[in-house]
Amino acid sequence: MISAKIRNKDKLFAKLSRLAPEAAKEVGLAAQELGNEMVGIARNYAPKDSGDLSESIVMTPGGQVTPSYSQPGGAQVVPEHAALITAGNTKVRYPHLVEYGARAHIAGGKFKGAQIPAIPPQPYFWPAFRMIRRRFRARMSRAVNKAAKEVAGS
Repeated sequence: MISAKIRNKDKLFAKLSRLAPEAAKEVGLAAQELGNEMVGIARNYAPKDSGDLSESIVMTPGGQVTPSYSQPGGAQVVPEHAALITAGNTKVRYPHLVEYGARAHIAGGKFKGAQIPAIPPQPYFWPAFRMIRRRFRARMSRAVNKAAKEVAGS
């Protein structure tokens, strides 16, 4: 059996308890910065027919509510120290059709029998995400390390 004695255990645990909130704050700030970067990239990739789609791409910071019709399931509250990038709003309800395209089909419902042509995909959201993913991971690591250094130095 090995036993070890930790000197200044109370001081260590006090610093560790301060680390989580400090790291969450730093990660939240970094997530918002990167979220704004991704919004810019996605807007550049989005088709500019009317400009409504690119204007509907927004970053919602933690604690706020996403726009209605911006994602499956409707509006949701973004967790604290996070950021959520969405496309679509009450005026723009078709972002998924632009991103993924649609096959030719015959409509049902209100426009029953209408011939809907195939719509080729025009990806804008996921290419932007893939461009920023590596930077996102690196920035999150730096944010946590920065918080740890700040807490350790105090």
